[in-house]
Amino acid sequence: MTAPILRVAGLNARIAGQQVVEDVSFEVPPTGVTALLGRNGVGKTSTIKAILGLIERRGSVEFSGSRIDGLHTHRVVQLGIGYVPEDREVFSKLTVAENMRLAERGGAPNRALVDDLFPDLVPRAGQAAGTLSGGQQQMLSLARTLQNENKLLLVDEPTKGLAPRIVLEVGQALETAAASVPILLVEQNLQVVRQLAETVVVIEGGRVVHTGNARELLDDDELTTRLLGVHGAAKDDDRLSEGAGR
Repeated sequence: MTAPILRVAGLNARIAGQQVVEDVSFEVPPTGVTALLGRNGVGKTSTIKAILGLIERRGSVEFSGSRIDGLHTHRVVQLGIGYVPEDREVFSKLTVAENMRLAERGGAPNRALVDDLFPDLVPRAGQAAGTLSGGQQQMLSLARTLQNENKLLLVDEPTKGLAPRIVLEVGQALETAAASVPILLVEQNLQVVRQLAETVVVIEGGRVVHTGNARELLDDDELTTRLLGVHGAAKDDDRLSEGAGR
């Protein structure tokens, strides 16, 4: 059996002294997309940040066979873990090109790939990132990470608040990326999860309450309703408590 690329065991995390992740354990296979699911506020983003060392953490985080929970965030990223944060977090006063250069890791960014995935950004290289639309900022956030050679991607809420057309583009970009690098994906749009994920990990109250095959969960209406609060069997508009937005 192929070893997981990421193994999390007994992970606990705090923000300002408050417990936000409690004894979380799961594995991410070395290929494909693993979706980290749960209702709003249950600890999904905090789990991602704890893996990266962005918040106070205890427990074991093993990446590619080695413990990383004792490392600072910049060292974790240098090992080949790409991070696409929630709410984009672009540098609004810098241009698109400057945002891209600032995020380069190593000497040979794959600009051809991101130009192909996000052609709308190409003519906007000299435009301030803060003047982009929400969808274009999300494309930039993804492009900054995808230009680098990654061994694992942590992607947090990439379709949050986006119009359906942009959701489709983001989903296609992640599908392309997943062909060559495993992804741990936090996502509220279950249609996107259905499109991309092979495996799901469900968190409730800061703890893992379910792991398994993504399609089996989403096709089980009773289980999806109980764990996520939505009807998983709906194919056309699978969404967790947030609208498609702007």
